[in-house]
Amino acid sequence: MTTGQVLLLVGMGIFHGINPGMGWLVAVSRGLQECSRAALLWSLPAIVGGHAASVAVVAVAVTVTGSLVASHWFAVAGGAVVTVAGLGVLLSRSHFHWRDVRPSSWQLAGWSFLMSSLHGAGLMLLPVLAGDIAEGATGGGGHGHGHGHGRPHPVPVASEEAVAVPEGGWELADATLLGLAATGVHTVAMLVATGVVALVVYDFFGVNALRLSWVTMDRIWAFSLIGGGLFVLWGAL
Repeated sequence: MTTGQVLLLVGMGIFHGINPGMGWLVAVSRGLQECSRAALLWSLPAIVGGHAASVAVVAVAVTVTGSLVASHWFAVAGGAVVTVAGLGVLLSRSHFHWRDVRPSSWQLAGWSFLMSSLHGAGLMLLPVLAGDIAEGATGGGGHGHGHGHGRPHPVPVASEEAVAVPEGGWELADATLLGLAATGVHTVAMLVATGVVALVVYDFFGVNALRLSWVTMDRIWAFSLIGGGLFVLWGAL
């Protein structure tokens, strides 16, 4: 990866970190639920780990196969389901209270994996990885098939068949390492951004919000779900 690609990965990590749909809303909700900054901080590794797993699956799939089947409507449907679930919690008059729910680290990681997958977080790595894959597939761009003039071609996102890699192209181990390295850089940047935003919101807004009589954990969790779902829909549409 070039310096420009690394900087782009860092930038996308920061973008995902400040995106409410990627986890900091849930981290703040967890901190408010426990009335503890430590609880907020302890939730971050699970949330970021789930995000990293989702990104890694896409990154490795792209670099190994050279193609990716993108399901646009899957993201739309998933975002709608999460949003409706949040509205259901917000408008429900039942006696179930989310303040009694204590999601485990595995559950937080699973939620983060689902939200990141629905949002298509890994797809944003395509502009970074496409150049390396194309270069590997053409043996460095010096002996293409006559329609590229030495320029890397973007990966066909909607292709259902893997691009055949000629001799001298990417090997499985190299492609896997590239995908994992891209995921690592992206994840570190996201962890820092998520932590900073979550702490700022918790310290300056969240604690004061709890003093308001209408602010309850039920509503906090509901708005977390609604916010996450809406950002998924916003990214997909």
